[in-house]
Amino acid sequence: MKESVQAADFGFFSMLASAGSLSAAARELGLTPAAVSKRLALMERRAGVPLVNRTTRRMQLTPEGEVYLTHARHILEEIETLSSLLGGARQRPTGLLRVNATLGFGRSHVAPAISRFVETYPDVSVQLQLSVTPPPLTDDAYDVCIRFGEPPDGRVVARRLAPNRRILCASPAYLARRGVPLTPRDLAKHSCIGIRQGDEAYGVWRLSSRRGGAGKAETVRIHGPLTTNDGEIAVNWALDGHGVLMRAEWDIQEYLADGRLVLLLPDYATPEADVHAVYAQRHQFSTRVRAFVDFLAAELSGKP
Repeated sequence: MKESVQAADFGFFSMLASAGSLSAAARELGLTPAAVSKRLALMERRAGVPLVNRTTRRMQLTPEGEVYLTHARHILEEIETLSSLLGGARQRPTGLLRVNATLGFGRSHVAPAISRFVETYPDVSVQLQLSVTPPPLTDDAYDVCIRFGEPPDGRVVARRLAPNRRILCASPAYLARRGVPLTPRDLAKHSCIGIRQGDEAYGVWRLSSRRGGAGKAETVRIHGPLTTNDGEIAVNWALDGHGVLMRAEWDIQEYLADGRLVLLLPDYATPEADVHAVYAQRHQFSTRVRAFVDFLAAELSGKP
């Protein structure tokens, strides 16, 4: 009698695909690479087709493996949704939670919150991936993505976790040397620190006047000798007096408070950058996703 696909294989294969290699999966599972390879071979025998192309360092899913993974993850999510609907509020969050966040905010705010989250919910395991460029909203590799600004995509759920605004600032030493910009047009005469992140337009700052209701929007093309894709580096350059910086209030509030950075053009607003938790609609009933998003919202509520 021919063996068929087994539901017990779905979680294993999803984790294997996320790990990226047999050795990494073995470390995650606490098994030997040989044991992982043997289980994969049994899965492929049951499926009747190769699911993975193996190399010494990496592995790549075959087209059949991609189909298997997509359906496996959907089935696992459906099982979790059913469990949540049946268990309701009595169910305690369990299982693996995959989180993505930006480098700076993820390191300084999301990671510490996760440390406290797993203390509160010890049955949840969390994988945190930090990246400069956010993954596509349709990427199944993550359960929750922490982003700045509400994503323009109705296929996902975007919950606002905390307010945030981008601020123009510079060090007192730089302003003493180069003068204080009084209008957006003055920025064209200054050294501005550029940050390349995600899909945002690089080298262009957009500001609008706060006066008179809906203020007139102005676009400024910035120039300067320093550019980076890391926000923390950009902040340090501003502290060192290298130029004007536009950065999220979360990252620079302490420096504004102690005077190491000075707020510029307070009568002008920059594009919104509120902190959102973004996840697929099918995760709405996931107990661990809901618990994590609620927990992170509470954690951030006491901060700027």
